[in-house]
Amino acid sequence: MSQKKHPCPPEILSSDVVASSKLFTVEALSLQFSNGERRQYERVKGGGRGAVMIVPITAENELLLVREYCAGTHDYQLGFPKGLIDPGETPVEAGNRELKEEVGFGANEFVNLKTVSLAPSYFKAQMHILFAQDLYPERLIGDEPEPLVVVKWPLNDWQSLLEQSDFTEARSVAALLLLQQHLLKEV
Repeated sequence: MSQKKHPCPPEILSSDVVASSKLFTVEALSLQFSNGERRQYERVKGGGRGAVMIVPITAENELLLVREYCAGTHDYQLGFPKGLIDPGETPVEAGNRELKEEVGFGANEFVNLKTVSLAPSYFKAQMHILFAQDLYPERLIGDEPEPLVVVKWPLNDWQSLLEQSDFTEARSVAALLLLQQHLLKEV
């Protein structure tokens, strides 16, 4: 059951850049809501390219994950391969490229599990979560500063993945649960 959307988003009265870096531009928005209320909001203005996360399963029914450094937490996290969509790429093309760069496999079959938003109160960013199967070996050079550790995880032991102390990224957790929902529908 879906609820009706709010009929009218607030009017943007002004927009000013208040900070910027190589990765982010922060805008201050002056808004007026339909009831006349005025508020200031800040948002991170994104590039609009979108991103992909791939949940690959091997012929041996193993999930392929990567352990990589995350600057935000200054430690290594276990998660699914992911990356930005390059200009001109579709989500599936970007997913196949990232899969080859990060785990050394391509895929012949992709299923879009869901497109999710990331912190929509603060920025417009979408991530396409893709299920990849019918894998074949192929490696592309990626942009990672060090080799990623590829971790194979038995699909039938997926619940214990949720108990791992370094498997905490919400997008990877959501991807795992979306995969399980998809696989149950196939049965």
